[in-house]
Amino acid sequence: MQLEYCAIAGGAMLYEASLSSEPDAEWFDPQAWRDRDSIVGQAGAGRGSVWFVASADGTWALRHYCRGGLVSRLINDQYLWLGEEQTRAFLELRLLARLTEGGLPVPPPIAAAYRRHGPFYRADLITGYIDAPSFQTLMLSNRLTTATWEEVGRVVRRFHDAGVYHADLNIRNMLVRADGRVFLLDFDKGRLRPHGGWAQQNLDRLQRSIHKICATTDAKFDAAGWRRLLAGYQTS
Repeated sequence: MQLEYCAIAGGAMLYEASLSSEPDAEWFDPQAWRDRDSIVGQAGAGRGSVWFVASADGTWALRHYCRGGLVSRLINDQYLWLGEEQTRAFLELRLLARLTEGGLPVPPPIAAAYRRHGPFYRADLITGYIDAPSFQTLMLSNRLTTATWEEVGRVVRRFHDAGVYHADLNIRNMLVRADGRVFLLDFDKGRLRPHGGWAQQNLDRLQRSIHKICATTDAKFDAAGWRRLLAGYQTS
């Protein structure tokens, strides 16, 4: 997989070299897709939405980087400029390219862009769209099977064995296709790390995300399901 670079107004973009479409800064503008009647779906609301758009190269997922937590009230989508290669979008796209080359189940990397504003920048990421419900959706609709729990464990272990640290491993960032394949999403702030205690911390974070959903919905924590997930993880 080869990523190409080109300058755009106020910044630059990286894009997957095999695309049939010519690189265009408008790829990162939801309004431009809306004007072409090419928005086919949306997840989330407002500036933090993920837009699903119909391109000449298939359906893409367009995400604008936004901050979380209290700081988001002050600087919702701006990040401190530390150099082009340290922009969130470029880091995530390059990581996705490496994971794809390694055969790990992630969304195909399409393009990333940043625009600099003095000491800050804004950024966007485009990946291929995966048509599948999240682990959370399946859990809340009581559609999780033993096989799915085990497969999630096996997939998480594959990433950990490859030294992939996922900064926000939770059940919203896992998609389960109809054929049973599990994909991980959202590698913002993810990186490759030497093996260590972070792997268990990742699993703990995943378990906390399940408990959190159970605490705010009618869902009950599936202890047997979690044991099957750990069994899949430990036997991979």
